[in-house]
Amino acid sequence: MKIDRLVSIIMLLLDKERIGAQELADMFEVSPRTIYRDIDTINMAGIPIRSTSGVGGGFEIMQNYKIEKNVFSTADLSAILMGLSSLSDMIRGDELLNAFAKVKSFIPADRAKDIELRANQIRIDLSAWMGSRNIQLYLEIIRTALQENRLLSFEYVAHHGEKTTRTVEPYQLVMKNSHWYFHGYCYKRNDFRLFRLSRISDLHMEKETFIPRDFPKASLDFEEIFEAMSIKIKLRIHKSVMDRVLDYCSYEHFLPVDDEYYIVDFPFIENDYNYDILLSFGSKCECLEPLHIRAEVKRKIHDLAAIYKN
Repeated sequence: MKIDRLVSIIMLLLDKERIGAQELADMFEVSPRTIYRDIDTINMAGIPIRSTSGVGGGFEIMQNYKIEKNVFSTADLSAILMGLSSLSDMIRGDELLNAFAKVKSFIPADRAKDIELRANQIRIDLSAWMGSRNIQLYLEIIRTALQENRLLSFEYVAHHGEKTTRTVEPYQLVMKNSHWYFHGYCYKRNDFRLFRLSRISDLHMEKETFIPRDFPKASLDFEEIFEAMSIKIKLRIHKSVMDRVLDYCSYEHFLPVDDEYYIVDFPFIENDYNYDILLSFGSKCECLEPLHIRAEVKRKIHDLAAIYKN
């Protein structure tokens, strides 16, 4: 993980007078370009590191600069510990344990209780309430494949239930809206794709390795696309489903009708996924307008009821 690598680089530079970019890259199994980005990050954090070229060159902390244990504030250490603990719930590994130990070595005894209290003020649990029990196992397989540049093969269920076999070069693990994805180059599509872990089955890490290619940043911000495609529909909802409706729109869109019901301006895209959301509210929700959306909801309810006639 990046935070572990940054702390480790700082510790190495404290122990050694000078160390080369390639040596660091080999040690952490990343590219020299990644190491240079890490050095820039450390410099931005206020620890001055200079580089020297030529034989015997490399990175070193500038002379006469000494890192004190209070270089990290209470807030800094609390945030680092909170982030590491959140990851350790889902991704196991010695590097996370090592990162914990290294970060804790920066904590002065007189601030230990305060930092522990602050680190525990926010709990981030990335595990799912329910669903596939393979997610944690798959995370560990993908993480190993990322570190070793190994190909992954798996079965994938895409939109409308299409099931395909994929072979993919993995490049990045992504958490978005409580769901895990990984970003990689798909040999079937000859392009980069984002794969949701809950839709993956029979995941295997192949013996075959690949030479990493430059990869684009995964596009995860769909707010502008959603706003462009969505319309506002009017719903009449019972207060008993208000908490669930609030997962999709804010309270400012609720207009109380009486003690039991609200009228809601609900953001909606005309596709099966969004119709399924409306139907999930059951008899506690009625679509009032537009009329063509109301008619489509009625048709889907009719089709659903027909299944149970027999």
